[in-house]
Amino acid sequence: MSRKIFLNYKKFQMGCQVTHWQSPHMHAYFPALNSYPSLLGDMLADAINCLGFTWASSPACTELETVVMNWLGQMVGLPEDFLHLRGDSPGGGVIQTTASEATFVCLLAGRTEAIRRYQQQYPDLEDAEINSRLVAYCSDQAHSSVEKAGLIGLVKMRYIECDDNLSLRGDRLKEAIAHDREKGLIPFFLCATLGTTGACAFDNLKELGPICQEEQMWLHVDAAYAGTAFICPEFRSWLEGVEFANSFAFNPSKWMMVHFDCTALWVKNSGTLHRTFNVEPLYLQHENSGLAIDYMHWQIPLSRRFRALKLWFVIRNFGVQGLQRHVRESVRLAHKFESLVRSDPRFEMAAERHLGLVCFRLCGENELTERLLKKLNSGGQLHCVPASLCGRYVIRFTVTSQYTTAADIAKDWSIVRATASRVLDELKQQQQQRPPPLLAEEAAPEARAKVRLAETREKNADFGSSLLLANSPMSPKIVNGSFAAIFDNSDVLREFARKFSQLRLDVKDSPAMRRRIRGMMMSGKQFSLDSRMDLVQSSLVRGDPSMPLMREASVESEQSLEAGGERSRSFDGPEESCILEEEEGDEGRKMCRRCGHCLASQAAE
Repeated sequence: MSRKIFLNYKKFQMGCQVTHWQSPHMHAYFPALNSYPSLLGDMLADAINCLGFTWASSPACTELETVVMNWLGQMVGLPEDFLHLRGDSPGGGVIQTTASEATFVCLLAGRTEAIRRYQQQYPDLEDAEINSRLVAYCSDQAHSSVEKAGLIGLVKMRYIECDDNLSLRGDRLKEAIAHDREKGLIPFFLCATLGTTGACAFDNLKELGPICQEEQMWLHVDAAYAGTAFICPEFRSWLEGVEFANSFAFNPSKWMMVHFDCTALWVKNSGTLHRTFNVEPLYLQHENSGLAIDYMHWQIPLSRRFRALKLWFVIRNFGVQGLQRHVRESVRLAHKFESLVRSDPRFEMAAERHLGLVCFRLCGENELTERLLKKLNSGGQLHCVPASLCGRYVIRFTVTSQYTTAADIAKDWSIVRATASRVLDELKQQQQQRPPPLLAEEAAPEARAKVRLAETREKNADFGSSLLLANSPMSPKIVNGSFAAIFDNSDVLREFARKFSQLRLDVKDSPAMRRRIRGMMMSGKQFSLDSRMDLVQSSLVRGDPSMPLMREASVESEQSLEAGGERSRSFDGPEESCILEEEEGDEGRKMCRRCGHCLASQAAE
């Protein structure tokens, strides 16, 4: 039986349906590495299967996590305020599942502290009233999980524009804070990023930290990818200013060869987490409650896996020097790929290379780079994903695997060059086949190029893999198999209206529909499918003058309807074309096929 199961697994899972993240030619996203020490450690943890929510539920689980988090914090150069150094030390580290969860935990803790502080000054204020005025900040390059944390935490999130190096600076944060305070809002939280998803850029902690301290704001540092690099002293210049932070998180599950899930989070004051998550019924209390560490108060879930064991195995097996060699080799290979890109004049670097990420593009329009990426991914020899940096479509090339060699980099670059040649040759052929341009006096006014909906199938074949969800600096917004980036909302509505106006439709228009449309347009939220259909109906009745336009019902007509009377339909009247488009209606009357107007009544008029 087990042999059959494994054969089925190989057939259905290890074929084309699995993305091989450990391949030397996997250059998409950020690393998600594993190693045999990590696998062995997790196998033992799974065999033990303990749930270390309190110290008493599994003392070894809690004690080993405390030790390992101290080791790791010292390895990356964190200040002692973040470590478990004494029994009464307020700081310390805890393993979370993901960096997204770590950001959310810290935002909730910062929210609790802000509400607590303002209630001490203004005892009459309710929690909900204070919460409605809270505002958090991040850069426009921050990970999408920061936005999600604000949505779930019910706080306003302000995105601050970065400088030319894609770094968040202190002067722009000051301006945003001053603007919000003038409106009566309460700044309480900043998420700074070290190693952004789009370009591995670094926010300036030395400028941001003192501002947060002065404004009594919680400063959380998200170093999900770049945190592993701080094991090497030469990369710690980006860490300057971390002493101002209230919390710091990175993912050993990315670059440190500890397989998913494993996120290391340190806080200066664990009491803030206790005040946020402390729910302790009698069945969870023990004789050492309040004396020993109970990690259930440091996280959102109650139960937790023995994740510290795989982290302990990796550190013990590779050691600090082994992990440093691993990081430096990845950076060296990325530098080699950068040199190859710069050697070809057809390409350009889209951003400065940092650590193991290279952002490059074909010179020219965004469409060229889109075509190149599609052909690279469809070829199946390597895999990359895009990002949008300052309105430019770029390809992210990350050295993700510890098995990648210089020969692999050279091979991948040869594939990129050959594919680029095909893309440029195809473009040249298309330009040669185009008709000659019109003379100046014959040329129509220049308009923005559109893509008709009829072409979506063809376009999806060209660009359907790994497209941006939105053409904005929020580069992590990536979706596979969608052509959403090509259309503007107005383009879609106009094209729908044009297509539907050619069909025989029962055009619906009502005051209720118009009220829904006004609400949608005022809210600024993403439209659902039903909402888009309302907008299409509105475009139909407004865009074709021969169609009836129902007026808003008056108060008198509403009262008449409530009294049992029939609501009369009020039309603008038939068009001349009605006579040409007639059909038999109810009771044998001649009715206009387009607007439903009775042609007999028109003749009588």
